[in-house]
Amino acid sequence: MGSLNPVEAVAESPYDMLLRASLMIPISHYLFGFSLALILFLYNFLEIHFLQDLFTGFRGQPVVLTFSPCSQVYRDVVSKCRILHGRYLSTPWLSSPHLQTVFVHYFGNPPVVNYRRQIFTTSDGGTLALDWVKNVQVKKQAFQVDDAVQPRDKNPIMIIVPGLTSASDSSYVKHLAFSMAKHGWNVVVSNHRGLGGVSITSDCFYNAGWTDDVRKVIDHIHCQYPEAPLYIVGTSIGANILVKYLAEDGKNAPVVGAAAICSPWDLLVCDRFMNRRLVQKLYNKALAVGLKDYAELHEDVLSRLSNWEGIKKSRSVRDFDDSATRVLGNYETVDTYYRRCSSSNFVGSVTVPLLCISSLDDPVCTREAIPWDECRLNANVVLATTQHGGHLPFFEGFTAKSVWWVRAVDEFFGVLQSSPLSHRIKEVSSATANPLESSIDQAPYVHVLEDGMVSAVNDEVVETGRDHAEECVNKHDLQTSDFVAPGEKKKCLNQLQLSSQNKKTLYLLAYIAIITTWPLVGPALSLFLRKRFQRFFSTPSVTRLK
Repeated sequence: MGSLNPVEAVAESPYDMLLRASLMIPISHYLFGFSLALILFLYNFLEIHFLQDLFTGFRGQPVVLTFSPCSQVYRDVVSKCRILHGRYLSTPWLSSPHLQTVFVHYFGNPPVVNYRRQIFTTSDGGTLALDWVKNVQVKKQAFQVDDAVQPRDKNPIMIIVPGLTSASDSSYVKHLAFSMAKHGWNVVVSNHRGLGGVSITSDCFYNAGWTDDVRKVIDHIHCQYPEAPLYIVGTSIGANILVKYLAEDGKNAPVVGAAAICSPWDLLVCDRFMNRRLVQKLYNKALAVGLKDYAELHEDVLSRLSNWEGIKKSRSVRDFDDSATRVLGNYETVDTYYRRCSSSNFVGSVTVPLLCISSLDDPVCTREAIPWDECRLNANVVLATTQHGGHLPFFEGFTAKSVWWVRAVDEFFGVLQSSPLSHRIKEVSSATANPLESSIDQAPYVHVLEDGMVSAVNDEVVETGRDHAEECVNKHDLQTSDFVAPGEKKKCLNQLQLSSQNKKTLYLLAYIAIITTWPLVGPALSLFLRKRFQRFFSTPSVTRLK
C-alpha cells in the first residue's frame, strides 16, 4: 500500500476538507438546524414569552397599580376590584404582543352584536353614526320596547370611542359592547367622522385632539336621557381624545366614570418609537395603509382641503399627518400637532374617576410614553399596567374568547356605580335636573363658587358657549354642569381635613419649639421666676430662744 505524500497533504486546501465533511452530514440535520435558528429568531423578533409563562406555572404576571396615596377612587372603588388586584395570563398560543395585536384586528373571536343606528348631525354640518346595541339578552326594564332607550330610562349608558380607523364593527369594540350590554347597560358606539359607513359632510375631520365630537355626543345623550348615569370608554386614539376631553371640561363633564385603554399618551414619543425597530416600522406602514384607505373613501373632500399627492405617497403615519391631519387641523408642524394633542399633558386635570389600562409590551403605544408621575399626582386617576397584552387584545383563556381589560372595566364600573362617588354625582343630578317642582317651594338653586361663596341661581339656562344648549328641550337638563359638582364637594372636604391637619401641625410645631429651646430658655426662665417670687422660695429663719 502506498503512503500519502506529505507534500500532497499539505497542498490540499482546508476548505476542500470542510466541504467534503459538510457533504457527509445528512440533509435532515441541516433542516433541523435551520428550523431551530428560525424558531429562535422568531421567538425574539415576535417577543414570545411562552417559556416565561411555562416556567412560572402559567400563573401570569401581577397587575401593577399606580395611584395617589390619598386617592378616594382607589379607596372606594379600585380596592374592591378583584380583577385589578389579580394577575393577567395571556392565551398560551398567543404569547406574543404581535400575535395578539394581529389576531385582534384580523380575527378577534368577536361575539355577535347587532346595532340600531342613530345619525347625529353636528353644528358644523358633520355627520356621526351612533350605534346602539340592541340584540343582547339582558334583564331589561318592562317599559323598554324594541330595544330603544326610553327618555326616562335610569339604566347606565356606556359610550365607546373607538381607536384610529376603527368603528363599531371592530372585534374589541364588540367584546366590550356585548359584555356591558349583557349586564343590563345601554351601550352606544360613537363612530368617528367618515367611519362606520358614513360620509364626510363638512370640512372638519377628527384627529387625536379633536374633542368637539365627543363633547357634543355626550351632551346630546345626557340631554336625551337625563336620569341615566353616563360612563365612557376610549380605546387607543379614542382614549387620548377621552382624557383630553375630561381635562378640558373638568367638573362640567356629565360623566360618572371613564376608562382609557391603551392610550398613546405622548404622540411625539410614539412617533419616534414607531421608527425605531423593523417590527415597529411594519406597524407604521400598516397604519398608514389604513389611513390612506380612509382617505380614499373621502377623496372628494380631502383632495380639496389637503395635500392629496402627499397622502397617496404616505408611507408612515407621520407622512399622512403631515399631508392631511396637520393641514386640516391648522397646526404649523406635525410635531406641534403631536405636542398639543398628547393626553399626557391633560391627565393631571381630570376630575372624574378614570381607570387607565396599558400594556408594557404594547407594540404601538410604547411604555416610554406612559405618564407615571402625572397619574400618581392626580387622585382621580388609577393607572393599571400589565407585563403583557399587546395593543388592545389582552386575550385570556385557551380559546381566546375572553378579553381581560373588558372584564376589568366591567368590574370597575360596577363597583363605581354602587360607590359613594357615584351617589354624590346622582345627588347633584337630582338636585339640578328636576323640571317639575312643586309650586310651593320656589327657593332658588345654590351655586358654589371657586372661592367658597354661595350664590343663587334662577331657572334660566346658563350660557355655556356650546351648541348643545339649543338642542335641549328641557332647560333644567342643562343645569347639571353649572351647580355643585363632586369635585367641588371633594374640594370642601379636603379643606376641612386640611384645617384639622393644620391644627395638629401647629401643636406639633409648638411642642418641638419648646423642646428644642428649653436648654436656653429654661435656666433664664427659672432665674426670672426666682427673682420674681423670691419670698416664696426663701427659707424662713428660725429664732432660737435663749
